[in-house]
Amino acid sequence: FVDFHAAASTCSPSRAALLTGRLGLRNGVTHNFAVTSVGGLPLNETTLAEVLRGAGYVTGMIGKWHLGHHGSYHPNFRGFDYYFGVPYSHDMGCTDTPGYNHPPCPACPRGDRPSRNLERDCYSDVALPLYENLNIVEQPVNLSALAQKYAEKATQFIRQASASGRPFLLYVGLAHMHVPLAGPPPSAGPGSLRPYSAGLREMDRLVGQIKDTVDLAGKNNTFLWFTGDNGPWAQKCELAGSVGPFTGLWQARRGGSPAKQTTWEGGHRVPALAYWPGRVPVNVTSAALLSVLDIFPTVLALAGAPLPRGRRFDGLDVSQVLFGRAQTGHRALFHPNSGAAGEDGALQTVRLERYKAFYVTGGARACDGSVGPERRHERPLIFDLEADLAEAAPLAGGGAEYRAVVPRVAAALAGALDDIARDRVSRADYSQDPSVRPCCDPRRPACRCPAA
Repeated sequence: FVDFHAAASTCSPSRAALLTGRLGLRNGVTHNFAVTSVGGLPLNETTLAEVLRGAGYVTGMIGKWHLGHHGSYHPNFRGFDYYFGVPYSHDMGCTDTPGYNHPPCPACPRGDRPSRNLERDCYSDVALPLYENLNIVEQPVNLSALAQKYAEKATQFIRQASASGRPFLLYVGLAHMHVPLAGPPPSAGPGSLRPYSAGLREMDRLVGQIKDTVDLAGKNNTFLWFTGDNGPWAQKCELAGSVGPFTGLWQARRGGSPAKQTTWEGGHRVPALAYWPGRVPVNVTSAALLSVLDIFPTVLALAGAPLPRGRRFDGLDVSQVLFGRAQTGHRALFHPNSGAAGEDGALQTVRLERYKAFYVTGGARACDGSVGPERRHERPLIFDLEADLAEAAPLAGGGAEYRAVVPRVAAALAGALDDIARDRVSRADYSQDPSVRPCCDPRRPACRCPAA
């Protein structure tokens, strides 16, 4: 899918939307949760895993969660029979093998040596925990070995679920390609890979292992959907990856990054692939306008499970697009502010067919440290993405095309906001308490577990 979008351009809101089919203004998750967050995805929101478990599925989650780790917000209480992974982003805690980051972060303190929080972007007071179900099994986690552990646990889950004769859901939230990038130092040879390329290749191998296991155990009756949760984190420089042609030139010329945390295409347009032998046609590219929001209703439709009652959804059942029977996705998508400018979660940008209208613009922190200023546009900036993927030059404000598009955009946005106002919406608890941080041994520096 070449026109596929995350529902937000930062971690927690994007993942909450995937698991609920609802934007942050509905499900309550409008920005990221912290290491000390008391709450998470509101408990009155129904997750994909909860619906499928009720329909007889075995459910598992491996990898990054970032929707609350304290008490009832833990994955095991949100519909997942099995969980193995890190409760939030893997830069939100120190490790003994810090990996590649910008700026570089120190290793976890040992013994009575004081912690060294040299940069505000580095965590040193609590080590990164690895959970298996409700138990911390490693703290700090060994990042260089994490990908292989994920592959082993995913393989084990798929084989056991397949042997049980029950259908299964496995949600894998990979640590790739977020910093810190794990792995050995690049060699000096001509064929050596830079850290990002090496991490990308490792991710490819891991996904390949999961696919091969599914092909063997799933008997060609298992559907795989691969996508990302946001665009590159540009302030991490060469460790962030590339936005490709989605350079957000209008913003880039005014400072800051037009990638992660923004509503420019580089922030939320993400790779997406679907695979299902005999059902999803091979070697086909779709230009349908789709979103991570569509995963929830589409998977439930394929499973024959009903949508939860008493709430509205922003995603569509796009199974006909998956099967190559249609090329029509959304007419309109609404991109929320994810930290770069405006109010968290506010629908400040509207995609309407080929057009994209900005009511608020701004740039996230760039590699050079610059941040683009927030600007509010009473008359929105409108770009024609078919002619201008780089979002370089908006339509002329006085032109006939602009005058024709503006009322359609305004009507679409007003309709969405009215629908949200009439919906049953949730509010996330974003309060923090140091006592809820994951810690397997508070007597030791950084909560380090005793050596096994």
